Amino acid sequence: MSGDPPGFDPQPASKSSLPAQSHSDNQSCLVTSALGDDHGERVTEAQIVPMPPVAATALPWDAEVPDPVAALRRARDSCGDTFAVVSGATTYLFVFSPEGVRSFYGLPEECASKGVADWLLLSRKLPEELFDGRRTMPHALFDRDHVQSYLGQLDWAIDAQCAELGDEGVVDVFTLTRRLGHRLGLACWAGATFTDRAEFDRLVVALDELDGAAAFVHPGAMTAVAARGKDRERAALAEVEAVLGRVLRRRDVDPPAAPELFDEIVIRWSDESGSTREIGIARDVVLVHIASMSNLFAALGWMLVDLLGRPHLLHRIRADDRELAERCALESTRLAQRSIMMRSVLAPVEVADEQTVFHVAPGAVVATFLPLTNTSAAAGLDGYDPDRWHRRHLRNEAALSARELVTAFGHGKHSCPAQPFSLAAMTRSVTRLAQRYDLAPEFSDPRPVAGQIGGVARSETPCPIHYRRRA
Repeated sequence: MSGDPPGFDPQPASKSSLPAQSHSDNQSCLVTSALGDDHGERVTEAQIVPMPPVAATALPWDAEVPDPVAALRRARDSCGDTFAVVSGATTYLFVFSPEGVRSFYGLPEECASKGVADWLLLSRKLPEELFDGRRTMPHALFDRDHVQSYLGQLDWAIDAQCAELGDEGVVDVFTLTRRLGHRLGLACWAGATFTDRAEFDRLVVALDELDGAAAFVHPGAMTAVAARGKDRERAALAEVEAVLGRVLRRRDVDPPAAPELFDEIVIRWSDESGSTREIGIARDVVLVHIASMSNLFAALGWMLVDLLGRPHLLHRIRADDRELAERCALESTRLAQRSIMMRSVLAPVEVADEQTVFHVAPGAVVATFLPLTNTSAAAGLDGYDPDRWHRRHLRNEAALSARELVTAFGHGKHSCPAQPFSLAAMTRSVTRLAQRYDLAPEFSDPRPVAGQIGGVARSETPCPIHYRRRA
């Protein structure tokens, strides 16, 4: 998920409807109104009328942009709340004002598709065949009823990770939460069958290589991925297919005693047999796992980092204050947001800010960028305060000029479908870790990866913690 954390809908339209994309390098343009500029006039006629100011930056998948957050903040300072970025062969209309962001969220998916924008970004990293013929979309497994059935499997996964940790040691927070995230996901939608450490380790290595989040965490590296034909990613996909194929064959001989969520994926392939069935099921598992886990482990990591610096809150969570734990999860996710929310225009749309209605043609992208609104839309949002949340909403939402300016998991139709699962996994994991261990940070001043544009922030440096089993 490039935009809403931590999930995405990767196949809302046929690939024949996707606009062509270029990966040209070193594309930038001057901060100026496009009127009177030859390049700007060509873009105006083709994609946006009237053309807003064009910012002197590109996006990091087309050119070297060491810090996209800083680059887009400078663009906003220079151009105002509505501006264009011409990057590669694509024109992006960025909106940040209250009316502009409301207009962005109101665009119909069939005309301006978040799913297509996600697909275009993730397909820079992931093999195209992973998206073909999928029968299980991520949103199908994340409704409220499913979340209730996940809880036992989440507990099993957390217990398994604690057993691996042992009684005492030092571990990097984000290494721990990534591995725990793999356990949580595989326990839920691949069955709680991974008691074999070697088998689990093979899946972890392969799934880390298939992490589609690399497309927005390290966007500059995608040129090299394309140059080698995604060979490592295809080898990793084949490895997952081989491991899960063996799991399926064992499962066919010795079915689980109780129903599992994995059954829902298996049943969708009941009309197939042999390798077609095994590959189809394995690729469904990979897609659901990538969609749900790629940002969850990072959000869980920042939740731990934030709480380790606030022992009084961690003490209350250890005492099973679940409502506080959920508010802390929301607040850490809000502050760690690096999501660029994009909508690929498939049919002509109108996007309005407070002064202008922009007519946007197919091939353009409409976008907003959460780190530029989440911490600045009202006074005090630049600090950590879990008490600002009440039942997954901001307590003082009325103080915002538009409620859409601040989010942890998206808004309305564009809310992340995995939000209930993600919050259950985060709160359950932190609570049980705090109850099981005394935790002490051995890091200072953790910082996000500067080059990231999308998803939840990754940490630039290790964040080691010391843990010791409680009596």
